[in-house]
Amino acid sequence: MATTIWKGQLAFGLVSFPVKLFTAARGETISFNQLHKSDNSRVKQVLYCQAEDKPIPRNEIVKGYEYEKDRYVVIDDEDIKKVAPSTARVMEILEFVKSTEVDPVYFESSYYMAPDAAGEKPYALLFDTLKRTGYVGIAKVAMHNREHIVIFRPGAHGLLMHTMYYSHEIRKMEEFRTDTSLVKDKEVELAQMLVESLAAAFEPDKYKDSYRDTLQALIEAKVKGQEVVAAPAAHEPAKVIDIMEALKQSLMIVKKPATSATEITSELPASKKRVVKRSASG
Repeated sequence: MATTIWKGQLAFGLVSFPVKLFTAARGETISFNQLHKSDNSRVKQVLYCQAEDKPIPRNEIVKGYEYEKDRYVVIDDEDIKKVAPSTARVMEILEFVKSTEVDPVYFESSYYMAPDAAGEKPYALLFDTLKRTGYVGIAKVAMHNREHIVIFRPGAHGLLMHTMYYSHEIRKMEEFRTDTSLVKDKEVELAQMLVESLAAAFEPDKYKDSYRDTLQALIEAKVKGQEVVAAPAAHEPAKVIDIMEALKQSLMIVKKPATSATEITSELPASKKRVVKRSASG
């Protein structure tokens, strides 16, 4: 069951209806505990008071803001509630823009936006309207002790919301330029052919975190007392001297996306198969 992280009203014009937000994605990593090297016992972090020179329990911790060197003002949860803006309860839609005008570099975190009780019909109306028009909504909402600018857009079955970076948070790369005059038309033509040969429908399920799987297998082997076998060293890619020749060779090897060397070699002449198999085996 997904945890609701925000509930309130979504408002635009004189129309408003209740919605709730759920986290849409969460990165998964394998975490480790810290142990004492000599006896493998668990190490515990201790909260220590500098003034009293002794450990203190978590229930004696309060929030403090350092306004001068070593001088703090204490802020509690009630103080924060008192100054919470209206957007803590009402997500105010500021405007609608074409989805093609929004650079994904502004996207931060993703959420599912679902209708709450009595909000199904206006939610469906907004979802269908955005899907038909190609617009996305820009709104303002306060959560996690911060006021966010967010974008919400129609997904496959409902509305998705993304918190956005403010423009001043985006690193400007004014000095970064791409000089397209360096490439020739024939090189672009071959590169386009290579891109087309690798083109496929987007299927997120086929992409796996192989490193995480390998790390999990390592842990299971250690638990069973088995020897950990080192992964084969990666081959250094050859330096491209002649880009035209490299593109031609790539097109000869790859005619469609493949998941293994076997799948690639199945489409090559016998003379080419020997070369690919040798390189795949190192």
